[in-house]
Amino acid sequence: MIEHTNYSVDPWAIRETALDLETLAQTESVFALSNGHIGMRGNLDEGEPAGLAGTYLNGLHEIRPLPYAESAYGNPEAGETVVNVTDGKLMRLHVDDELFDVRYGELLHHERVLDFRGGVLRRAVHWRSPAGAEVKITSTRLVSLTQRGAAAILYEVETLGDGARLVVQSELVANENGQPHGDHPDPRAAASLTAPLKAEESYHDDLRVSLVHRLERSGHRLCATMDHEIEGPENCKTTVEADRDAGRVIVAADVPGGGTLGVLKYIAYGWSSHRSLPSLRAQARGSLAEAKHTGWEGLCADQRAYLDAFWERADVEVDGDPELQQAVRFALFHVLQAGARAERRAIPAKGLTGSGYDGHAFWDTEAYVLPVLTYTAPDAAGDALRWRHATLHLAQERAQQLGLGGAAFPWRTIAGRECSGYWPAGTAAMHLGADIAGAVMRYQHAVQDPDFAREVGLPLLVETARLWTSLGHHDRKGRFRLPGVTGPDEYSALQDDNAYTNLMARSNLLGAADAVDRHAEEARALGVHPDEVGAWRAAAEAMHVPYDGILDVHMQAEGFTHLDKWPFDDTPPEKYPLLLNYPYFSLYRMQVIKQADLVMALYTCGDRFTDEQKLRAFRYYEPLTVRDSSLSAAVQAIIAAETGHLDLAYDYLGEAAFMDLHDLEHNTRDGLHIASLAGSWLALVAGFGGFRDYDGKLSFAPRLPPGVGRLAFRITVAGCRVFVEVDGDGASYALEAGKRAKVSHFGDEVVLEAGTTVRRAIPPAPDRERPPQPAGRAPLPRSGAGPE
Repeated sequence: MIEHTNYSVDPWAIRETALDLETLAQTESVFALSNGHIGMRGNLDEGEPAGLAGTYLNGLHEIRPLPYAESAYGNPEAGETVVNVTDGKLMRLHVDDELFDVRYGELLHHERVLDFRGGVLRRAVHWRSPAGAEVKITSTRLVSLTQRGAAAILYEVETLGDGARLVVQSELVANENGQPHGDHPDPRAAASLTAPLKAEESYHDDLRVSLVHRLERSGHRLCATMDHEIEGPENCKTTVEADRDAGRVIVAADVPGGGTLGVLKYIAYGWSSHRSLPSLRAQARGSLAEAKHTGWEGLCADQRAYLDAFWERADVEVDGDPELQQAVRFALFHVLQAGARAERRAIPAKGLTGSGYDGHAFWDTEAYVLPVLTYTAPDAAGDALRWRHATLHLAQERAQQLGLGGAAFPWRTIAGRECSGYWPAGTAAMHLGADIAGAVMRYQHAVQDPDFAREVGLPLLVETARLWTSLGHHDRKGRFRLPGVTGPDEYSALQDDNAYTNLMARSNLLGAADAVDRHAEEARALGVHPDEVGAWRAAAEAMHVPYDGILDVHMQAEGFTHLDKWPFDDTPPEKYPLLLNYPYFSLYRMQVIKQADLVMALYTCGDRFTDEQKLRAFRYYEPLTVRDSSLSAAVQAIIAAETGHLDLAYDYLGEAAFMDLHDLEHNTRDGLHIASLAGSWLALVAGFGGFRDYDGKLSFAPRLPPGVGRLAFRITVAGCRVFVEVDGDGASYALEAGKRAKVSHFGDEVVLEAGTTVRRAIPPAPDRERPPQPAGRAPLPRSGAGPE
């Protein structure tokens, strides 16, 4: 069983009671705070030691060239890399003549707590300096979910014994050290940028400091500013200074034994690629003034109220597995942080918790994160789709460059341009357009916002549909084919008729046609002709989904089941992940799967398969899937649960949920795996809750694994909030908000009225033999039935 190593079990917090410098970078990601606009890694207040220093602003990036050994037409020429911006977290402490550093003196107590309900990071330290002076330090850090541009830190030092001379040095520092190195062999790590912030202005007055910097190639400008309130002895003396890359407010005081020196620090950021320096300065200082006006207690109260409302909609209750209960709330908290105030900017794969993947957003957002946010924080989901709409013109330009119609959205990006220099896994992964379209349709069913449907949904659906009809063709048998694409499985590139891509494209085409019928006038303004809509419907009806009639199983792509199988038994554990140890040429030619692909289609397009087809497909692809991607376990959990393999599903759920808390892929230092965290919600709600939403029709087929005695969650759709509670005896459905709703329970319709609860029995689970995985790649056992 997976058990916690660094953290004690707490249903509403992550609590670390001892500081382990060997895992410091990992914990900096775990303890990160964000609101989707500002992200602050959980670095120690004093800045050193640090695994990876990091403060990020969503969308702020630098441009760098993408080198190629041989240039080719259509290759992206520039990449985008997230920038570690001016750090406002720093609070250095001097005790008598000693600089507080956890590596020196005696660390008598050290605790950090990430509070999911309060939305703050607390730290408590008891330290004895090398000279023998003792202090207790408490700090509370907050990135506001209600004031997008603001953060705050309350830093308090209590002297013990005879007291001490204290100096607290609050800093803003740009171009700090501790960034990733460009020679890192893992392509999932970030590129290295050396001193990317070019100073334009530094300013200080009273206890306020502002620094303005500009990025040379992207042209982005940012302003960081801080202000302070001080409580302590009357003899406090303050000094304020600022230069090009640093600003400091220094507070010195003689504090008697038992006395306290407290510094409350307000921090605000503003950035833009268009605004002038005076305008940006005014934006940041306005955010700072608003935060100060609200005050520390007000910021904390607002944070708690925001999260109370979120947990009322989003909480998932898991009885019988306290570690999992903690993990799923940790996951939901970070998924919310990634998108809450992103406000028409991307939700990166790492959120704003680290620089991994250069801060890029992928299809993970639409396929994993937005399903969670759509049903729990729909405003954040809508804003993420509005960001895609805002970059539609760039996707249209990319399609034209590739000789295609419609819009070709980037596989990895920050600002909307393709940033992947490896085109077989980047440019050819055309399924992204259908993933976006699927997220649009899901959001529209759940929220029913007519303005969004006309202004955002329709253009996105139309332009992605146009891509498919320009990319595909009808063959001599009349089948619509999509050749030479890469599906979710990046070990199987440039294949014909990837089943997931084709099925998602089919849904995209039909959804676009229906949207045009609903918004005929707006569609005409987009140049849509009835013949074009007819072509979409014809392509959807004739969409080819490859099938192996001999094996009686759907093919992941045309001919996939004819390939030789990877020599799993001869692949040692240290050779995983395969992408770091074998050429893609070898991987592409064999049956080996990086992450759920055909199995992903069984979930997202499950209404296109029979139960028997799902079972056969899952059992066929399970021994081929090595899970070299953090995206895989959650999907495998969902289909394992649906096909009756409850113990296996439970093990996969554990892998998704504990991906970062246990650093299962050994790269949590670079930031959290936001999609895997979202996947833990999907595995619980869609897996063991059996939740599906096909065309806005909600259905449930819940079954619990051994080890979970009760599962409860909520789904909000069209103003109706449905509370689902599952135990060993049955499932209950209650309408908590709204007047009337219809759902189905194992295919039987259930009508819910306000204030009533309907209970249904759960059919017994089928007795299935557990399918094998590739040698050495079975998930870590969470259930008693798993392999040792």
